[in-house]
Amino acid sequence: MAASSSFVLAAAALLLLAVTAAAEAAGQQKETRMRVYWHDVVTGPNSTVAKVAEAPTSRASATVFGTVYVIDDPLTDGPSLTAPSRLVGRAQGMYVSAGKETMSLLMAMSFVFAADGPYNGSSVAIFGPNPARPVREIPVVGGTGAFRFARGYCRATTYWYNAAGDATVQYDIHIRHD
Repeated sequence: MAASSSFVLAAAALLLLAVTAAAEAAGQQKETRMRVYWHDVVTGPNSTVAKVAEAPTSRASATVFGTVYVIDDPLTDGPSLTAPSRLVGRAQGMYVSAGKETMSLLMAMSFVFAADGPYNGSSVAIFGPNPARPVREIPVVGGTGAFRFARGYCRATTYWYNAAGDATVQYDIHIRHD
């Protein structure tokens, strides 16, 4: 009986130690919040978007369902693509028109921050649905450099849009990372 109660006490002590260590590790995570503006330039000679694939039925679809685009979009610290806003990085990746009945994109992109900025070449990986709503949330699923082990979310709000498809979107990013 004494041996089993000693075992229970030892197990309880190990469990307490593990919970304490996990709590301390969680407390060591940093939290970063930032705002960037994503500029999707579809038109003109400096387009940052390329259509790379479409389904045979995409052109007949109101949502262009099945169309794939690759992007290398500028990220700025303000809503303008030129001064006074400053280029802080690039959004590199792709989006797919994934909504058959309603407009929704599947976003798979990395926000790669400029080497001369405060995040010096670090990146944040963003992957998830982007439905046609005024404000939407997209998951942050990873990161590199200053954002290793990143997790969190982005709140995307369309700042400006034209009929040709050019858009500026405000991304408010909330990240927990090492």
